[in-house]
Amino acid sequence: MHPNEALLTRFYQAFAQRDFATMAACYHPDATFNDPVFTLKGREIAAMWHMLCLNAEDFSASFSHVEADDQRGSTRWEAHYRFSRTNRSVHNRIRATFEFREGKIITHRDQFSFWRWAAMALGGVGYLLGGTAFMQRRVQTNARTSLDKFIAQHPEYEKKI
Repeated sequence: MHPNEALLTRFYQAFAQRDFATMAACYHPDATFNDPVFTLKGREIAAMWHMLCLNAEDFSASFSHVEADDQRGSTRWEAHYRFSRTNRSVHNRIRATFEFREGKIITHRDQFSFWRWAAMALGGVGYLLGGTAFMQRRVQTNARTSLDKFIAQHPEYEKKI
């Protein structure tokens, strides 16, 4: 197994166990993360996983198709959880791509259908409006606000000056 395949396997095994500290250790300090909800860098990534792991209800995660070489990698993963704002069940299917530097994740991109996610997480409103930029921006804003509050309560994630 390539060392970067082992890195991704360790990351997703930790995620399945909600071990946010091990997940954070898989990232390079200058890493970036992007998905339909978040665009993050550095410590914000660790804070996001910490927040999600702590808040996840009825959570399970699985992964497959781990592939990696010296530069790039990819995997498919699925998450089942209860979305806290609406108490609705979500089964999200994600395709993740990665770039590596110095044995760590430097770039992490998750791709999934925002419309499909919104329909599950938000119900009828998500089904009707989940395909719109308005709804995506609203979810992004709410998620960012939640993350900023979480970071304010966890100073280890604040930027050092």
